[in-house]
Amino acid sequence: MDLYSLFEWFESSWLGYIGSNYGSVYALFGQSIHLMALAVLGGSVLVTDLRLLNVILRDVPAETVVENAHKFFKIGLIVIVATGVFMAAAIALRMYGNLFFWSKMVSLLVGVIFVFAIKMPLLRRSNYGADKVWVTRLVAVASLCIWFTVAATGRWIGFSG
Repeated sequence: MDLYSLFEWFESSWLGYIGSNYGSVYALFGQSIHLMALAVLGGSVLVTDLRLLNVILRDVPAETVVENAHKFFKIGLIVIVATGVFMAAAIALRMYGNLFFWSKMVSLLVGVIFVFAIKMPLLRRSNYGADKVWVTRLVAVASLCIWFTVAATGRWIGFSG
């Protein structure tokens, strides 16, 4: 089975049928909840990275901010993926040919790998940058750039369809 056939199947699935034939369900469970989860994920990224850059919450230990915000990051990510799958099912064939969709998927994958394989392990290992401030700040700037790319490419999906 090739990738195009998978997208055809996905659009003709019950999830695709519900998303494409029931606009209120698509708007409520797809778009609205997806946007709220984006706010949660984006807020957790901003709070974490701005704290690591020592811009906000200077009186709160970085470890406390990062660990608490990371819990919300994981919740936001789960909801974003679930609602994104639902929304993509309704228009899967259109997404298949959309460069911004693929750009977002790649940048999202890069972001998830960065957070779970690089950022969090590095911060825990280096005691949240207490010994290497430049590494912590570099991680925060890289994180902001990656997640801005995810948000920007995701936003352009709507403009390019």
